[in-house]
Amino acid sequence: MPKKEKPKGKHAAVRSPEQRRRVRRRLTIRGVLSFFIVLTLIRAAFTRQFENIFVCVLSLVLFCVPMLIERSLDIDIPPVMEGIIYCFIFAAEILGEINSFYTLIPGWDTMLHTMNGFLVAAVGFSLVDLFNRSERFSFKLSPLFLAIVAFCFSMTVGVLWEFFEFGMDQFFGTDMQKDFLVSAINSVTLNPDGLNSVVHLPVESLVVNGQDWMQFPGGYIDIGLIDTMKDLMVNFIGAVVFSVIGFFYVKTRGKGKLAASLIPIVLDPSEEKEKENSEDGEPNGEVSRLTAQNDEKE
Repeated sequence: MPKKEKPKGKHAAVRSPEQRRRVRRRLTIRGVLSFFIVLTLIRAAFTRQFENIFVCVLSLVLFCVPMLIERSLDIDIPPVMEGIIYCFIFAAEILGEINSFYTLIPGWDTMLHTMNGFLVAAVGFSLVDLFNRSERFSFKLSPLFLAIVAFCFSMTVGVLWEFFEFGMDQFFGTDMQKDFLVSAINSVTLNPDGLNSVVHLPVESLVVNGQDWMQFPGGYIDIGLIDTMKDLMVNFIGAVVFSVIGFFYVKTRGKGKLAASLIPIVLDPSEEKEKENSEDGEPNGEVSRLTAQNDEKE
């Protein structure tokens, strides 16, 4: 009997029906959001807003990253995780930057920074966990160490992002580190004796270039310090939440449904083929073995 040709190549494993359904769900989310990005891109082109055009193109490029990572690393990113990534990109770039949600909706920036801490911790955890389960690496890390690495990875990325925001504000005159109004100043600089003793001074009047800032914007501006610390604190919360989820996921090795919906898995071509055969109704177990023996006799 003619033998079936085995799929060749690193990524030639045939997807099971369940995987095909998951791919369709992810493509639906990406397709809908991409449609709105394209509409925004067309609007920006007609109004000659070149910065918005760049943001739209960047968003479309970022939408391709999860798929490229899956193909290059032979992993399967869960639909929930991939959907969160797409929604995060859309909320940050299209809604936040182009549609000014950062200034129009209170807490929008805080929500995204919390989600960013969560997602980056998930990325760091997944990378180390993939190495931990790979046969090509000899070291095996404990669940606690994996959680600590994920947390540190997320916080490091958060700090580097704040460095980037500060650099853009200082050298290019942007306002990525949003300002907060301050009603009082607590500083040793105001101590007339030069001592290291804090002077508490309420801001009751403020005139800048002949304009009364107590009427608008309403007080003294802190030039981004409070925004930076707030972003790092919510990034900390997101990183801690996922690190705890990841710890129990490794501790129970995949029994938690929440963590399983967020952490990528390594694809095994042989297992995927067996799963596909069983779902297609092909012979299983003993029947498959007897069939193979009969083929050899023929």
